[in-house]
Amino acid sequence: MSALLVDTNNLTLRFKQNIINCVIGRSGPCPADQKREGDGHTPLGCWPVRCVLFRPGRSRPPPQLKLPWRWIGMQDGWSDDPLDPSYNQPVRLRHPFSAETLIRNDILYDIVVVLGYNDIPPIASKGSAIFFHIADEGKATEGCVAIGRSEMDALLPMLKPGDLMEIM
Repeated sequence: MSALLVDTNNLTLRFKQNIINCVIGRSGPCPADQKREGDGHTPLGCWPVRCVLFRPGRSRPPPQLKLPWRWIGMQDGWSDDPLDPSYNQPVRLRHPFSAETLIRNDILYDIVVVLGYNDIPPIASKGSAIFFHIADEGKATEGCVAIGRSEMDALLPMLKPGDLMEIM
């Protein structure tokens, strides 16, 4: 087991010998017990790396990928509605509750590493869709951790089941 260490003060991610610039939520970090849906904070703590989502035509799994993965399509979303019984889980679109669309017009979700934040079990309003994804020219996220595409491409083959992301 290895850890991706996110230093929220210096906006760097360290994995093994690699140090990579990263971005976090627009509102900065916060203790996980203070995280709220839509607040723009990145929750501090240690979160399991669950799986990877790839957008066809814009990304593909590297041959050496050890993590579980799947393709995403126009029907894929992620519930962000605290009233939804499927809160903070993948859903099929058109969903009767609010859900984020995983196919975006920008590059952010071309590769998405799903983190195990608030997922077993999800607690309503504690935050959803906290991912590790592609950065958009250094712009802050809505609460996720993001890095450049070339850095993500280099990092993915090194990750394996059981790895963690520690946000500190």
